[in-house]
Amino acid sequence: VQLQASGGGLVQPGGSLTLSCAASGFTFSSYFMTWVRQIHGKDPEWVAAIDESGGIANYEESVKGRFTISRDNTRNILYLKMNNLKIEDTAMYYCATEINDSTYRGQGTLVTVSS
Repeated sequence: VQLQASGGGLVQPGGSLTLSCAASGFTFSSYFMTWVRQIHGKDPEWVAAIDESGGIANYEESVKGRFTISRDNTRNILYLKMNNLKIEDTAMYYCATEINDSTYRGQGTLVTVSS
């Protein structure tokens, strides 16, 4: 299982970014996918999740209405569209999935929101 996130960067408050996660080594379209973020020195925090078909999505309360999770099962890519970014969104963002009771989390991408 390989998960590679990309798309992070430096953005001003109120700005937007779209993260991507390229998945391989498993049948992507058969698994629930999530985005997780981790602020340096703190525990990881679940951000958003999407079901296998992309029809059902759930969000952590602080990102509702600002973030949108989506997936392209033809290309095995997971997305996170982030709008109206806030300073407190600054974190390393990872995509993750659970397969046979094992959690896989790939390399993350750093999002820095700063003026």
